[in-house]
Amino acid sequence: MARPTKALIDIGALKSNYAFSLQKTGGKCMPMVKANGYGHGMDNVCYALRNADAFGVASIEEAMEIRSLGIMVPILLLEGTFSADEILAAEEYDFWLLIENHRQKHDLIKAPIKKPLNLWLGVDTGLHRLGFHPSEISSVYKDLMSSKKMKRTSVLASHFASADQPNNAAITQQLKKFNDAYAKIEVPPNHHMERSIANSAAILSLPTSYREWQRPGYMLYGNSPFPNKNLHEGLKPVMHFISAVTSIREINAGESVGYSATWTARRKSIIATVAVGYGDGYPRHAPNNTPVLIGGKRQFLAGRVSMDMITIDITDEPEIEIGDMVTLWGPDLPVNEIARFCNTNGYELLSGITSRVPKIPINQ
Repeated sequence: MARPTKALIDIGALKSNYAFSLQKTGGKCMPMVKANGYGHGMDNVCYALRNADAFGVASIEEAMEIRSLGIMVPILLLEGTFSADEILAAEEYDFWLLIENHRQKHDLIKAPIKKPLNLWLGVDTGLHRLGFHPSEISSVYKDLMSSKKMKRTSVLASHFASADQPNNAAITQQLKKFNDAYAKIEVPPNHHMERSIANSAAILSLPTSYREWQRPGYMLYGNSPFPNKNLHEGLKPVMHFISAVTSIREINAGESVGYSATWTARRKSIIATVAVGYGDGYPRHAPNNTPVLIGGKRQFLAGRVSMDMITIDITDEPEIEIGDMVTLWGPDLPVNEIARFCNTNGYELLSGITSRVPKIPINQ
């Protein structure tokens, strides 16, 4: 019998969330599938969304993994190239490149490619991670256009720093910088410059940011990008992270549970051991009283998370038995809620699911 820890991946919910993003924006939407599809399994996600206009990944290794699945959807390398030889692979495998610095620009201009590539030009409007300064973007576009290495249609892209805070003044400032940079680009006849700036939070709260391309990520997996919200209307959680009770014991008042004795029983207690730990991606820093669901009822963490196990106080539910299913997070226990207990966000928890956890597609 296999270890009971697994992530059930609701393919129907994933498709529904993608359809919701398309319907809401009315434009093209590029699913973000980086970090193993936000922990849901690259194969599960990309097969389900194989009719998308394009995928977004963080590295050429992720792009090659998608191609190894036989999926030929265009793929954008969101950080561009890390070395010049990746440009040749982009030509061969139809990868799109985001050009965001002068080294990448010069490597592309010098590259011995035989056909122009689909290029996105990154402009830094305030996040200050990637992208050209807005004052440079017009000349960068001219250089790439003159090189004949860029297709006639390209995309100007930027990324919000605070779209998960809808009232933050920085959002308006970034959008203005983006619009101003776009207005200064001289696009010749028969060429087209499209735009992309809306991420999940902007798709859900900022219609003025919609352009030709949107880039849904966290919302695709059914979760709210707003830190104080558990769920968002119209979205369906995709991952149901589960395990099972594998052992039960009684302890006396004053006895402790787990490493470093961080939880001590105040009364005679019943402790259930569950087969999941930080080796699976359950957060080691989850504190005592972090909830799980057993039989649809909330039970609470008692003791430190170890590599392979957690322990739960089930004293008030003595009918719980070995083999009972345990929900770590899922449709009835949002990952955002668990993230708040752990002083992190759901992005980290989802993408932290490790390779030893089977990602099993359901509702296909």
